[in-house]
Amino acid sequence: MISDEMLMEFAALSPSLGAQLLSFGDKGVRGFSSVSIDSRSVQEGGLFTALSGSAHDGHSFVEAAFRKGAAAALVERRKIETFDLARVAQSLGKTLIVVDDTLRALQDAAGVYLKQFSRLLKIAITGSSGKTTTKEIAAAIIGAEKNTVMNPGNYNSETGLPLSVFAVRSCHEVGIFEMGMNRAGEIAELARVLKPCVAAVTNIGSAHIGILGSKEAIAEEKKKIFSQFDGKGVALIPADSPFRDFLAEGLKGRTVFYGEKFFAALGGVRSMGLAGTEITWEGQRVRFALPGRHNLANAFAAIAIAQEVPVSAQAIRQGLESVKPLFGRGEILHGRVTVIQDCYNSNPESVTKALEFCDSLDWPGRKIYVLGEMRELGEDSRAAHEDLGRLLSGSKAGLVFLFGDEIRPAAEILKTGVLSYMHTCDMEELSRALNAYVRDGDLVLLKGSRGCALERLSAALVPAYHRHEGAA
Repeated sequence: MISDEMLMEFAALSPSLGAQLLSFGDKGVRGFSSVSIDSRSVQEGGLFTALSGSAHDGHSFVEAAFRKGAAAALVERRKIETFDLARVAQSLGKTLIVVDDTLRALQDAAGVYLKQFSRLLKIAITGSSGKTTTKEIAAAIIGAEKNTVMNPGNYNSETGLPLSVFAVRSCHEVGIFEMGMNRAGEIAELARVLKPCVAAVTNIGSAHIGILGSKEAIAEEKKKIFSQFDGKGVALIPADSPFRDFLAEGLKGRTVFYGEKFFAALGGVRSMGLAGTEITWEGQRVRFALPGRHNLANAFAAIAIAQEVPVSAQAIRQGLESVKPLFGRGEILHGRVTVIQDCYNSNPESVTKALEFCDSLDWPGRKIYVLGEMRELGEDSRAAHEDLGRLLSGSKAGLVFLFGDEIRPAAEILKTGVLSYMHTCDMEELSRALNAYVRDGDLVLLKGSRGCALERLSAALVPAYHRHEGAA
């Protein structure tokens, strides 16, 4: 590390990127202290990375970033003349780091930056669902004994992960980073940046099947989280996954299968319904506040990660006790009705688990299920929503509300049965109908893809609820 103020020097970074350095600034400014891809969030002395997006080209915001205080901008060679960037940098006394591809350069820069921290235990997490929750649980456990850093929220993308890497400091002992996927090849790119020492897969499901086409293709993509292993890495694979043997095959490192039956210290689990799960670990009972078997699976993944650090049994118990639900991921909102706000994402596996959990609850009032469409399922969308309709028809819901155009096949299935339902694509209509129907003591499940934003219903159902600041 160069200093507390400077992350890297321009002269040290540029050769690693194959970059041309055009410096017009104060010779005393030798490096950057932060990294941003948004000119509005640039900090004094930071590096602004100009990404070429489909809607906006970051090169058009270079001047704004400089005026906001950026010391330098990472720009593409082919864009310099188009946006007159040399003149802009010279007139404001700033520095340009010129590369062929700024996204690749951002990722490479993050990788170069990480090399400064040879003692950092780098942990990666991926999977079709549960990544963020597993990361948060793992950080709570490991953070009880180790100085830990992690990517904030769901900063797990081709840009989010490299930006998160720049939060690492010399004081950190463990870094926990989740890796998401919106296209083929993305996990391999992120693994190349992080080069994890320990990598965990939470599960293989149907999320993004519309992009990759099959669960087999998803498994192949997720397996690339292990692609940077050099013989010393540890791969954590769920023992109950139908893809466990495929994920383990040919890995250059140690493979650990994890799950409820694979922990000698686990004395038992007991569901406490909406209050979570009681876990007995090394003879002591722990209250884990996240409800449902799916969250218990996330806890087991986090424990498997923590054991590789390793940490003590006390840290595991303390971390599990401290975890609270994240926005839209199984939040329990209490009022005249009780709302299970599980609307951050939705796919066939996660919605099945949510319905099974709600059905299993011994609830004195009525159960109302509000389901939004499942997106990014591609050609599987119709069949998946028809399956959802059949699942709902056998559920313990008193009434079902369906929202969105893609969920229409579920409505067609329910039309032939006896369960009462309503389908609409209008949020205001849905809100009016739901609020007219609910009464004191009801249980309401909100479950849908992020784009449905079903949390908009919560404020009326539970007036004391306030949407989390910054929630997407």
